[in-house]
Amino acid sequence: MSRTKAESGPASAAAPADETADVLTVDAVAFLADLHKRFAGRRADLLAARRRRRTEIARTGRLDLRPDTAQVRAGDWTVPPPPADLADRRVEITGPTERKMTINALNSGARVWLADLEDANTPHWANVIGGQRNLADAVRGTIELRTGARTYRLGPGPRPTIVVRPRGWHLDERHLAFDGGPAVGALVDAGLHLFHNAAELLRRGSGPYLYLPKLESHEEAALWHDVFAHTESALDLPTGSIRVTVLIETITAAFEMDEILWALGPYAAGLNAGRWDYLFSIIKNFRDAGGQFVLPDRSAVTMTAPFMRAYTELLVATCHRRGAMAIGGMSAFIPNRRDAEATARAVDQVRADKQREAGDGFDGSWVAHPDLVPVCREVFDEFLGERSNQLDRQRPDVAVTADQLLDVAATGGTVTEAGLRGNVAVALRYLEAWLRGNGAVAINNLMEDAATAEISRSQIWQWIHNGVRLPDGTPVTAGLVRGIGDAELAAIRADLTEPDWAASRFPAARALFDDVALGDDFVDFLTLPAYRLID
Repeated sequence: MSRTKAESGPASAAAPADETADVLTVDAVAFLADLHKRFAGRRADLLAARRRRRTEIARTGRLDLRPDTAQVRAGDWTVPPPPADLADRRVEITGPTERKMTINALNSGARVWLADLEDANTPHWANVIGGQRNLADAVRGTIELRTGARTYRLGPGPRPTIVVRPRGWHLDERHLAFDGGPAVGALVDAGLHLFHNAAELLRRGSGPYLYLPKLESHEEAALWHDVFAHTESALDLPTGSIRVTVLIETITAAFEMDEILWALGPYAAGLNAGRWDYLFSIIKNFRDAGGQFVLPDRSAVTMTAPFMRAYTELLVATCHRRGAMAIGGMSAFIPNRRDAEATARAVDQVRADKQREAGDGFDGSWVAHPDLVPVCREVFDEFLGERSNQLDRQRPDVAVTADQLLDVAATGGTVTEAGLRGNVAVALRYLEAWLRGNGAVAINNLMEDAATAEISRSQIWQWIHNGVRLPDGTPVTAGLVRGIGDAELAAIRADLTEPDWAASRFPAARALFDDVALGDDFVDFLTLPAYRLID
C-alpha cells in the first residue's frame, strides 16, 4: 500500500501511485485530508442522529413537521436564481461515469448529464479513480475511447451541463484513510471533483454543480453548506459558485424540504423527486410500524398513489415558492433495440410519466437512456414553449398534510407471487452485477440501480416480517423466498456456460441477498455489506 503524507493528517491509498497519480495528487490528497479533519466528526454525529431518529419513528410509528423550524417554513425567502446553464433542465440523462457511457451521455442531446458516482456506480476502487479521471476529461472536452476498431468521441453539438452526484453521507471509502479511519465517500467524490474541475468549469462559463443524495435532515444539508463554504475559500472560488440540487428520496427529508433549501442557502438550486429510494426509505423507517405501511408489488406503487402524489405536489409547490427548480424522477422503463414492441411500451410509459410531471409543474425530468431523451424533451417542449422552466408557476392550491404523506395504506394493490419472484430475480441479478463493478443494469427492459434493488430486497423483508400472504393464502416466509431463489439461480446457471458461471459472482450475490432480505435485523443499506465483498 502506497502512502502519501498530507499536510493536515496521514492518508493512504490502496493502489500503486502510478495508477492514481493524476487523480490523487499530493495537493488533492492534502485538500481531502483537510476536509476530513474539519467535517468527518460532524458527519459521524449526524449518522448517529439518524439512528436515534429512526428508533423514535419505529417506536411511535409517527413522523411530523418539526416545530423547531416552523419559522423557516413560514418565512418569506427564496434561493438565488439558477445560473444560466442550469436555468433550462427540461431533460436530464443519468448514468455512471464509465467512459463509454460518459461519452454517450454527453452526445445524447440532454440539457443536463447527471454524472452518477452513487446509485448507478459501484465503489470499486477502479471506478472511483476512473470516474474522476473521466469527469476531468469530460469537463475539458477531451474524452474519447478506443475499443478495437471503434472510437467513441464527442460530437460537434452542444453538450449537457454536468451535475455530479457523490455518494451519500453513510458510505465510507476504505481505500483512503485519514487520521486512522476510512475516508468519507461523499467527501472523496465531491472533494476530488471540485478540486480538479471547479475552476475549469467556471473558466468555461459553467460551474461546479452537484446532486446531493439521501439526505435525511436539514442538519445534514447544513453540513454540506459548510463544506462548500470552506471549499470555495480553500480553492479561491467565487462565493456561491457551487450550486446543488437535493434528491428528496427519504421520507424524513420530505418533511424538511423548506428547511433543506434554507440550510443550503446560496448553494441551493433545486430539489428532485427521487422516487425509488423514497419508497425504500418508507419501508426502512416504518418497518416496525405494522400493516398500514406495507407496500404491494413494486409495479403497483405508481406515482399516482395518493402518498406519492402528496410528495411530488409538495415538492413542486415548495420549490417554486422558494425560486428553486423542481426536477422529476426516473421512470425505470428503457427501450430494447432488439424488441420493437418492448421499446414501444417503454416509450409510452415514459411519455405518460413525463406528461404527468410537466403538467404538475416540474421544470424537467430524468431519463436513463439516450433514446429516451427526445421523448422527454418533446413533452417538456410542449409544456414550456419558449420558457426555460416553470418557476413562475406557483402552486397555491397545494396543501399537503403529514397524514397525506404517510397514507401508504391508500395505495391499494396486493402482494402477488409474480411480484415476489420479480423482486427475488432483480435483487439476485443486480447484486451479482454490482459485485462485478456494474451499478446500472438492464433487467427485463427496466433500468435497475442500487435504489431499485433496495426496493426489491426491502419489500421482501417487509412482507416476511409483517405476515403478508399471497392471494391464494400462502404466507411469505423466508423458506418460500429461499426456494424461489434456488429456482432463479438454477435457471441462471442453466443459461450460462461453465466458464461464465465460474467467473460470475452469483454465489456471493445469493449469500448477500440472504443477509439483506432474509435476516432477522434490517440492514440499513445493502451497499454496506456489499462493499466488504469488493476490491
